[in-house]
Amino acid sequence: MLKANGDSFAGKKVVISGSGNVAQYALQKATELGATVISVSDSNGYVIDENGIDFDLLTDVKEKRRARLTEYAAEKPTATYYEGSVWTYAGNYDIALPCAFQNELSEDDAKELVANGCWYCCEVSNMGCQPGAIHYFQNNGILFAPGKAVNAGGVATSGLEMTQNAAHLNWAPAEVNEKLQWIMESIHEQCVKFGEKPDGTVDYVKGANIAGFMKVAQAML
Repeated sequence: MLKANGDSFAGKKVVISGSGNVAQYALQKATELGATVISVSDSNGYVIDENGIDFDLLTDVKEKRRARLTEYAAEKPTATYYEGSVWTYAGNYDIALPCAFQNELSEDDAKELVANGCWYCCEVSNMGCQPGAIHYFQNNGILFAPGKAVNAGGVATSGLEMTQNAAHLNWAPAEVNEKLQWIMESIHEQCVKFGEKPDGTVDYVKGANIAGFMKVAQAML
């Protein structure tokens, strides 16, 4: 989506919610692509680090120790812990990636994001944004990608695992990633195909909905 709009993750500031598997690997991938991820959160609060969240420390705290983010903040001098929702953070950033739970981002949160200079929002978790938030993004020119398209990668990877099992194959991680990249590019193409508006902009929600319907309808036919 970024590439189609002449942009990339390089040099961008990203706010991520959550700190489990989805958030951790969204953090890893965004960082790998040149962005600086400045936040993660848990059920009590969130951590802000303008220098970037440390993936190794985060996975150690959350996966090995099963600890709270207060421990992360205590061990990272540049990190600050705050109580409450990460979407209330009033700093400037470019990209929002909800990675925590369904309906976590409200219309009021969406207004805060836009005021903070956010230009892109992608539901990495399942249905992370409330309908009011989605409408506000769309009405204010923010590029919004819905969960049914974005987090299809998780289901796609499960399919790749099933293929390996059925055929007694063992693909290297790089090969799985290459196949996943192709799948996600194909999903994006379908969203653009069915979501492009007369003015040339793309309604990714409409595109994803129609693409999903067409896939099922054509299979039934």
